[in-house]
Amino acid sequence: MVAKHLLLSVAALGLASAAQAQTSVTDDTGDFLGSYVGPHNADLDVTSLSVSYNASMQTFLVQSTMAGDIDASLPGFYVIGINTGTGAAPFASIGASNILFNQAIQVQKNGSATIGGVALADGSVTIGGDALSVVIPLSLLPTTGFDPMRYGFSIWPKLTGGATSISDFAPDNSTISAAGAVPEPAAWSLMLGGFALIGGTMRQRRATVRFA
Repeated sequence: MVAKHLLLSVAALGLASAAQAQTSVTDDTGDFLGSYVGPHNADLDVTSLSVSYNASMQTFLVQSTMAGDIDASLPGFYVIGINTGTGAAPFASIGASNILFNQAIQVQKNGSATIGGVALADGSVTIGGDALSVVIPLSLLPTTGFDPMRYGFSIWPKLTGGATSISDFAPDNSTISAAGAVPEPAAWSLMLGGFALIGGTMRQRRATVRFA
């Protein structure tokens, strides 16, 4: 599979009345999954994903672009997976073991969308040309104790059927949050090990100073 280039753009704005953050990722054109069985239509090939969170409005804005105009006459729809803290990883069999989610929004090419069988309000979805955007109220995503700024997001176009009908992922094998990239499990272990090493070094230095 063609390697995907991750371009993270993180902007944080802290105000008395509002707090916002945004993260973006780009994805190569034409990188359909090797496990995908279906037509290589341009509107099933993700080229970008961005997630922003407005704390004062308590809403997420998810935006994505495809390699071609979104065509409602062609088969397929889009799934936005969201990990609010207890996400599962059902796609290990197709090489995407770090796509974690416990909530999923289905976005149809006609502009309708549902989460858990509940329709999003009219106007929540905007589709134009190769781009789609979805406004998601925080209230539709039951909390598990995670900071909403750390909720993980991913998107994948899909035909009907199982995992082999998924054409592409953005990000490739991970998720992004409004506050930045969400580390993969192996990265978390490395980070924790680094923190432990730093902590041990600092304790040793303090003990040396006291002895002196």
